[in-house]
Amino acid sequence: MSHPGQPGDAAQALELEVITSTEIADPVRELILRPVNAAALPAFGAGAHLRFLVADGRWNAYSLIALPGDDGRSYRIAVRREDGGAGGSLAMHGLRTGDRIVAQPPRNDFPLDAGTGPALLLAGGIGLTPLISMATALAERGRPFRLVMAARTRAAAAYADLLGDTFGEGISLHLDDLVGGPMPVTDLIADAAPDTHVYVCGPRPMIEAARTAWATRALPDAQFHTELFDAPQPEAGDQPFEVELASTGQIFIVPPGQTIIQVLEAGGVDLVYDCQRGDCGICQTGVLEGTPDHRDVVLSPAERAAGKLIHICVSRAKSARLKLDL
Repeated sequence: MSHPGQPGDAAQALELEVITSTEIADPVRELILRPVNAAALPAFGAGAHLRFLVADGRWNAYSLIALPGDDGRSYRIAVRREDGGAGGSLAMHGLRTGDRIVAQPPRNDFPLDAGTGPALLLAGGIGLTPLISMATALAERGRPFRLVMAARTRAAAAYADLLGDTFGEGISLHLDDLVGGPMPVTDLIADAAPDTHVYVCGPRPMIEAARTAWATRALPDAQFHTELFDAPQPEAGDQPFEVELASTGQIFIVPPGQTIIQVLEAGGVDLVYDCQRGDCGICQTGVLEGTPDHRDVVLSPAERAAGKLIHICVSRAKSARLKLDL
């Protein structure tokens, strides 16, 4: 996973050294890191990520991977190279044994629930990484689970052999080129027991298909969990719109190619947010007037239809103005 975010408290930053840097799939590199000063590393739960200072003052987040037998003295991440990206993944791919990098302590916006019922883990591409930690935690708890991992080709299927050897029948591998299409998330969710918690991590179309399938079953939203592994992209036809802040009456114009957060921060408004992809829910804001153009993967279909909430890191407006509860 990779996304820009807020750096947080620099005083808490961890200085990490690369122990190994290994190409494990095309184009995925695994990095194992340990603290430079030999101090104990902060513990983390399944679904957590580290935020790394990559380049030009930008921080990218990558999910932490926990496997059975890990001793907690190092961190493991896997980074997919994005040749057309902003450069963060290329910087991570350039790291070699002995190199050092700064990271913030673990943060978790995609935690595993504390229940005892079955879990269905659906992974698209590099979206597999947080779900590996979930599979490890579920196995340790003796809780039933199934992890279905999708990759375009066998060469791109990171950790497939390792996970199969570790978790046996709990792992299924879907290869797009062999099957002739994407993972059948609708069928997988339709077959899940009613008390199943579903965790979906991957690209937006996969998450949207899974959310639609979940809504069709009319099961509790609290049992459906997502994390998006796509950076938000402008859409054709985006138009400028106005944002009014209810507390001050200030009005800001949000042009195409900029987010509400970017415009408000440039105007001196103090905001709380994290992922900037529309999947953590931290920037959720009340809508008092106007019609949102929802582009998050957090809100349920009913919440979207109501139009009373918006995630200001990615969503825009269908109306000329939004009045926000800010």
